[in-house]
Amino acid sequence: MNMYEFNKLLGAVLGAALLVMVVNEIGNALVHPITPAKAAIAIGDGEEDAKEEKSVEAAKEEASGPGLAALLAVADVAKGAKAAKKCKACHSFDKGGKNKVGPILYGVVGRGKGADTNFKYSTAMMDTGGDWSYDDLDAFLTSPKGFMPGTKMAFKGISKETDRANLIAYLRQQHDSPPALPGN
Repeated sequence: MNMYEFNKLLGAVLGAALLVMVVNEIGNALVHPITPAKAAIAIGDGEEDAKEEKSVEAAKEEASGPGLAALLAVADVAKGAKAAKKCKACHSFDKGGKNKVGPILYGVVGRGKGADTNFKYSTAMMDTGGDWSYDDLDAFLTSPKGFMPGTKMAFKGISKETDRANLIAYLRQQHDSPPALPGN
């Protein structure tokens, strides 16, 4: 390597270092860091932490909104029937209807989980046991696979509480003698 090639290499390295320094100074001039007024992780006495935890818990309770019983008391069955249209691809709501990909949902409120002997339920459904309570239906409709891991139901779930309450009110109406609403 001759002296000319060495000078070009050294010039490139120095030029790159100078470019990095200039970009760093320009970045510092344009962006001014803001120091928060309150530290994200406070190190101090536990009394303040306890007060904050209580206020966080109160905020969560407030944000969770009314309970299922209150939502069912004011649920709109017509909106529930509209929401049930997406269920009709896999389920029948008619008394004496036929099983489809999913079981008949007529009379499901209060019925045993996996109780219809004419439908082949998943092992998860059969192992869960018990009857379909309003709370169980609400949890299942929120996230079928979350409530009952291993279920065959591919439905993602309904995130909005009022939509679930409307659908459960519709399911309650599709019954010969539905169980009483919770809180009654």
